[in-house]
Amino acid sequence: MNAIRKLLDKYIPKYARLPLLTVLIFNFIVYYSPKLLVSAERLHYLRTDFDDSLPLVPAFIFIYVLAFLQWGFGYIIIARDSRERCYRILTGELIAKTITWAIFLIYPTAIRHEPVEVTGLATWSLAFVYAADIPTINLFPSLHCLESWLCFRGALGLRRMPRWYAWLQLGFTLLVFASVLLVKQHVWPDILGGVAVAELGLLLSRLFHADRLAQKLFSPRSSS
Repeated sequence: MNAIRKLLDKYIPKYARLPLLTVLIFNFIVYYSPKLLVSAERLHYLRTDFDDSLPLVPAFIFIYVLAFLQWGFGYIIIARDSRERCYRILTGELIAKTITWAIFLIYPTAIRHEPVEVTGLATWSLAFVYAADIPTINLFPSLHCLESWLCFRGALGLRRMPRWYAWLQLGFTLLVFASVLLVKQHVWPDILGGVAVAELGLLLSRLFHADRLAQKLFSPRSSS
């Protein structure tokens, strides 16, 4: 326990711990609860001719999976930069996720996969993701794209990181956008939806000063 406490003290400020935990828990709620609440009979399919024209590139499954590390690392970097930026980006994230959850319930979407012939690590990983992350109900907007875009948006103007870090986040975010299409887990409208909802969450957070409310709820002013 002491080792864990020292690790937290070193990398995650006290004011950021509860917000980050809230974001993590809410992410599971938004992802899984629609699958329990929505009937498969209501599914919509947004696949287009453009999506059909794209090849299946199994190697991009590694980018798809590495996105989880991008989010964890990205949000911790944002949270460490300052209390204000931490609450502004994370409240925007929570608002965006709330909107996303409502869309999943109102307009659930799905995509159909072709069978995967396992010939190596990439195709084995792809088949594993297909089995573990069944693309039904919670595709539009793409959570993958929403999270990666917020990591990039939160990286803009960081005081404690060099300028190239934001460009690095943008580059990897664009790779994530490509990955969701090239491993056939999403269609291009899902990407646009993810970016649009992320921006809407940030806008509403700013307009309604949600970060101030979060500061009152999550962290006394005196905590570090």
